Amino acid sequence: MKILVTGFDPFGGEEINPALEAVKLLPNEIETHQIDKIEIPTVFNKSKETIVNKLKQEQYDVVLAIGQAGGRFELTPERVGINIDDARIPDNEGNQPIDEVIQSSGDAAYFSNLPVKRMTEAIKSAGVPARLSNTAGTFVCNHILYQLGFLQATQFPNIKFGFIHVPFIPQQVTDKPEKPSMSIQTIAEGLEAALKAIIESDEDIKIALGETH
Repeated sequence: MKILVTGFDPFGGEEINPALEAVKLLPNEIETHQIDKIEIPTVFNKSKETIVNKLKQEQYDVVLAIGQAGGRFELTPERVGINIDDARIPDNEGNQPIDEVIQSSGDAAYFSNLPVKRMTEAIKSAGVPARLSNTAGTFVCNHILYQLGFLQATQFPNIKFGFIHVPFIPQQVTDKPEKPSMSIQTIAEGLEAALKAIIESDEDIKIALGETH
C-alpha cells in the first residue's frame, strides 16, 4: 500500500503549522507500507492542484490530508467535506477573487471513504485524545477534503481519502492563554496510529460516535 500524507504550510500570521511539522515526523514506512509526505499551500485551489500533480506522478492507494484547527483539544478525523466552492473565493494572496478555476460542479458533499471511526478509536488507544468530527470548517481544510472526494469520484476512483484536524502546539498559544495545545510528538503519534488503522482494514467499526452539540 502507498499512502500520501499532506500537511498545510503556516497561515493566518502563524510561523508554524503543527499539521506540517507532525507530518514531517511520520516514518517513511509503516509495516512495509510506503508513506510519502508533501507540503501543500493553505490556498484554495492551489492546494488541490499540488495534490493532483502528485497523483499524476505516482499511484497512491490513500491520500490523508492533515490540517490545523486551533481551539480543538483533540485530533479529529473528519467525516465529510461540504461544497462551498460555488462562491467567488479569494486566492488568499491579496488578489481578486477567482471563480473560473474552483471546481463546484460535484455533489453537495463527499464523505471520507476511510474508516474514520476505526481511526478515531486507534488514536485514543495510542493514548492521544481524539474525537470524530462532522464539520471540517469552511476554510481550505474543508475545501481540500471536498476536492479529494471530487477527485475520487471523477479522476482517481481507486483512492481512499480523508482528513484529520490537529490542535495548536504549545508555542502557538503563548499569546492565546485559553486555547488548548498538544505537543508535535504527541500529534505525530496519533497520526501514526490512524495510519496503522487504515492499513489494518478499510472497513469501519460499527459504534456510535455522535454528539449532542
